Amino acid sequence: MAGSFLEVKHLKKYFNTPAGMLHAVDDVSFQIPQGKTLGVVGESGCGKSTLGRTLLRLDKPTEGEILFKGTDLVTVKKKEMKQIRPKIQMVFQDPYASLNGRMNVRQLIAEPLIVNKVCKNKAEMEERVSRMMETVGLAERLSMAYPHELDGGRRQRIGIARALILEPEFVICDEPVSALDVSIQAQILNLLMDLQEQMKLTYMFITHDLSVVRHISDEIMVMYLGKCVEKAEAEEIFQHPMHPYTKALLAAIPIPSIESCHKIRKLLQGEVVSPVNPAPGCRFAARCPYTADECRRGEIPFTEVSPGHYCACIRAEEIQKTAGGGLL
Repeated sequence: MAGSFLEVKHLKKYFNTPAGMLHAVDDVSFQIPQGKTLGVVGESGCGKSTLGRTLLRLDKPTEGEILFKGTDLVTVKKKEMKQIRPKIQMVFQDPYASLNGRMNVRQLIAEPLIVNKVCKNKAEMEERVSRMMETVGLAERLSMAYPHELDGGRRQRIGIARALILEPEFVICDEPVSALDVSIQAQILNLLMDLQEQMKLTYMFITHDLSVVRHISDEIMVMYLGKCVEKAEAEEIFQHPMHPYTKALLAAIPIPSIESCHKIRKLLQGEVVSPVNPAPGCRFAARCPYTADECRRGEIPFTEVSPGHYCACIRAEEIQKTAGGGLL
């Protein structure tokens, strides 16, 4: 993909457990063009957050390549990674647990500058902190406040300020609004989009909420039990879902309409298979109404079914023709 400054190739992250090898991220490949947003969606346990942590090298990859502006983050030495890390930052899910409760707002935002020895003197540091507080919408009067004195929205603004104070190029947003009220969610989403335009940022936005990801993403990647099962432009995913798991996710989106109460939705049946030593074949086969014998025989290729629309399903074209949009 032309213009991609982050390219991930066959990335794997396995965890050794008493029961066997847990395949948290299993052979995932994608690209993100500079200045764009890739939304990553899926239910809890699908590997979204592990993918984000692995890209940051907070978790060491088991296998694969992470090419950031041509540099493979999997193989770089510790010293070189320390120089790259300020350019790749993360906004964490819990805006309270991710902050040190013994530090006030100004200290929390200044901490990345101190750790990375960015500023020449204290005056420069104070000026950058004040400017960043204004950028993310934190009033100066809150400078000496502590996290427990603030609401969730302001705490998350601190988290965003901490991520952006080093002027990164790529930001991983790990469910940054899931712990917030709906009205505050909209404020934080709009802030992230405004900051992306101002600072020319590239995002990977991790969430389980498709309504949220549609609002902010250019492309959407759907994950299931460590595998990428579908990827396309945001509107294409919503208008023409191909994978049955994607259709199930879309069917679960609440519709604020009295008429929608009378619509019959088919629920998924079957058990979620274990990600520990998974059997060959499609991992969604046990819950899929379209399962065929060949779905269980071997790995399902992640192929381009239509221009820019990738899907890991041997019956994708057939499923796309079924009526009902996101309904199974």
